[in-house]
Amino acid sequence: MSDGNSSIRVLIMGAAGRDFHNFNCCFRGRPPYRVVAFTATQIPNIEGRVYPAALAGPGYPEGISIFPEEQLESLIRDHRVDLVVFSYSDVPHAYVMHMAARVNAAGAAFQLAGTRDTMLPSSKPVIAVCAVRTGCGKSQTTRRIAETLRAMGKRIAVVRHPMPYGDLTRQVCQRFGELADMDRHECTIEEREEYELHIANGNLLFAGVDYQEILRAAEREADVILWDGGNNDTPFFKPDLMITVADPHRPGHECGYYPGETNFRIADVILINKVDTADAAGIAVVEENARRLNPRATVIRAKSEISCANSGAIKGRSVLVVEDGPTLTHGEMRIGAGHVAARQFGAATIVDPRPYAVGSIRKVYEKYRHLTDILPAMGYGAGQMADLQASINATPCDLVLIGTPIDLAKLLTINKPAVRIGYDLDSGSTAELAKLVRGHSRFR
Repeated sequence: MSDGNSSIRVLIMGAAGRDFHNFNCCFRGRPPYRVVAFTATQIPNIEGRVYPAALAGPGYPEGISIFPEEQLESLIRDHRVDLVVFSYSDVPHAYVMHMAARVNAAGAAFQLAGTRDTMLPSSKPVIAVCAVRTGCGKSQTTRRIAETLRAMGKRIAVVRHPMPYGDLTRQVCQRFGELADMDRHECTIEEREEYELHIANGNLLFAGVDYQEILRAAEREADVILWDGGNNDTPFFKPDLMITVADPHRPGHECGYYPGETNFRIADVILINKVDTADAAGIAVVEENARRLNPRATVIRAKSEISCANSGAIKGRSVLVVEDGPTLTHGEMRIGAGHVAARQFGAATIVDPRPYAVGSIRKVYEKYRHLTDILPAMGYGAGQMADLQASINATPCDLVLIGTPIDLAKLLTINKPAVRIGYDLDSGSTAELAKLVRGHSRFR
């Protein structure tokens, strides 16, 4: 560490989100710390950028450079790094310690930022919806809670986990009051998947880079702040009610992934989703882990109900299933709502798209080899969106099933019929959540 007379030189390992928040909360304007670099992984095309001086604050007139994580050891050496702060999510516990070993072997200390230092307090009541893995069903849970709050006459502001893939100086504090705002902010497919349904349902939504500024903006317009988490990250705001969604299709992950286990342990409510399609044994594992790790939590079983306005078109057809990208990639799921719908509504065959994938989509299959008869809707920028469109159009099938939260057919030119699949929490679990929200003293 520091010798007492010089600065503590810090490197933050991230993926364009939590890393910036940790910098803003723990290091910006706080001597003796000096952040000399960020590293980036998980998300394509975010390295090579700079966290701008306007956001980094005094002492960083040229901003802070973002490098590929592959350069970790050389960065520690060349920048004389004292401390490395791990700042991204949805990775196995063993992976975190492998990163710690790399850092320690290079001579630096390794740290995980704590929730006390990174959960911002709010002047308004806060409900946080987080998860143990990506793809558990956070957003559908958040939408149901938003319905309850609106029915109670509350003005709500949904604040979404950061997805700053563009010009960071233009994404400091983004406000979305109507669907056209997504075009104005030049949102990627990944951003639209998380924002569109909230906006379409009439929810005011905020996102961006500086969550201190975002919180103040949300507080000016809302009675209740509703945090909609990303991946399995912990909340950026201190919640009055913490809801963690678990997935029995991935039993045991609730105590095997970082920082999902943290969410599991601090939850007031553990919502076990998808019980209608999961094995009884998987459900039992999650419930037992809830009793063992967080016995004070209220446990709710929930169904993720599939819907399709034109389900008759699926029966007897060969279909290409397109699903939410991050759920399938670092979320490690083999299927999603579209795949469930294909089986439920009688598709004759589910086509394997791998032989027809092009460009960056082909590289996704090379990296995530557990994917087979399913196409991840990766769209981090115009180039990858073009590769996704080309991959869909090259795949021979009768019908495309779109299992993403947004209707890709509105963003891409697809050369064959497409049917959209929806999914929402069932009425029973929604009623249980509503009862908890209405009964909480902070939301009355």
